[in-house]
Amino acid sequence: MRLYLNWKTYSLLLAVIIVGLAVYYFGHLAKAIAHDEKNKIELLAESFQSIAAKPLNAACNDITFESQVVEKINSVPLILTDEQKNIIGNNNMDSLAIARDTAYLPRKLREFEQLHEPIILRMPFGNQYIYYGESLTLQRLKIYPIVLIGIIVVFIFITIISISNAQRSLQNQVWVGMSKETAHQIGTPLSSVVAWMELLKENESNREWIAEMEKDVSRLQLIADRFSKIGSMPDLEPENIVPRFKYMVDYMQRRSPKQVHIHLEYNEEEIEILLNGPLFDWVIENLIRNALDAMEGKGDIRINIHNQPRLVTIDICDTGKGIAKNNFKKVFSPGFSTKQRGWGLGLSLAKRIIEKYHHGNIFVKNSDLGKGTTFRIILRR
Repeated sequence: MRLYLNWKTYSLLLAVIIVGLAVYYFGHLAKAIAHDEKNKIELLAESFQSIAAKPLNAACNDITFESQVVEKINSVPLILTDEQKNIIGNNNMDSLAIARDTAYLPRKLREFEQLHEPIILRMPFGNQYIYYGESLTLQRLKIYPIVLIGIIVVFIFITIISISNAQRSLQNQVWVGMSKETAHQIGTPLSSVVAWMELLKENESNREWIAEMEKDVSRLQLIADRFSKIGSMPDLEPENIVPRFKYMVDYMQRRSPKQVHIHLEYNEEEIEILLNGPLFDWVIENLIRNALDAMEGKGDIRINIHNQPRLVTIDICDTGKGIAKNNFKKVFSPGFSTKQRGWGLGLSLAKRIIEKYHHGNIFVKNSDLGKGTTFRIILRR
C-alpha cells in the first residue's frame, strides 16, 4: 500500500511538473505571438499613414508595398474609429455576425479596448485609432494549457482507477484462494473427527460428552462451509431475519463474559429479506466478536433491526473503546486491525459479503473514543 501511495505521489508530482512546464512554454509563446501581432498592427498603421500622405494625382505615387502590407495582415481582427470613437471601418471581422447583429461591432470594440491600447493613426485630416483583438491562433494557444491540464488529469484519474481495480482484483483473488484453502484444510481433519466420534458413541458413558463435541464439530463444519462460499456467487433466498438474529444473539450470549449483555430490538416480527444464511451469520458474528473485543469483558451490545418499505437497517452498537474518525473507512481494508493479534480480514470479508453478495452497505455509522461504536448494515429489497 505504501508503494502504491508513493507511486501516486510521484505520478502527481510528475504531472504537476509537466503542466507547469507546458503552461510556462505556452505562456511564453503566447506573449511572443501577441508581441508579433502588435508589431503587425503598428506596421499596418504606418502603411495607412504612408498611403494617406501621398497625393492621389502624383505620377510617382507608388503604393504597391503599402497595399501588400495591408493585404497580408489578415489574421488580426481590428476596428478603426475616429477621435469620438465612431466606428469608420473594420478588418478581419466576422461579416455574417456584423450583418445579423448591429451591436456586434460596438460590443467587439469594448472587448478590444480591454485587451490592448489602441494604435494611433496620424492622418492629414485628423487622428484615427486602431483597436485590435487576438488572432484565432493566439486564442487557441491560450486555451491549450487548460486542455492539456484536463487531459493529464483525466489520464491520471483513469490510471489510478485502473491500478486500484487491478489491486482490488488481485486482493480478491488472494482472499478467495486463502478462504478455499482454509475450508479444504479444515475439512480434512473434520472428517476424521466425525469418524472418531462415531467410534466413541459405542461407549454409552461417552454420550454426554459426544453431544457437546457434536455441537462444536457442527460449528466447525459451518465455518468451513462459509469459507468455501467466498469467491463464488452464493444463492440468496427469502428469509425472516428475526429468528436468525435471535439464534445468533443466544449463541453469542452463551459464549460471552457474564458482564456483557446482548440486547436485540426490532420493530416487526416478520422482516423478510433475500439472504444467504451462513454468510450473513458470519457477518453478524464477526461484528459481535469485534464488539466483545472492544469492550474487554463488560458492557452492552444492542442490535436494532428496523424494517422499512424498501430496505432494512441493522445497527449494532457497543459500549467499547471506539474507533478514531480517520479509521472509519480503514477498518474495512484488508490487513488493517487495531488488535495486536488481528489479521484484519474479518471486516473486509464482512464488507464483501454485504456489498457484493447481498447488494447492501455496511459502514461505521458513528463512534466516540471511550464510549462505543455503531456499525450500520443496509439491506435493500
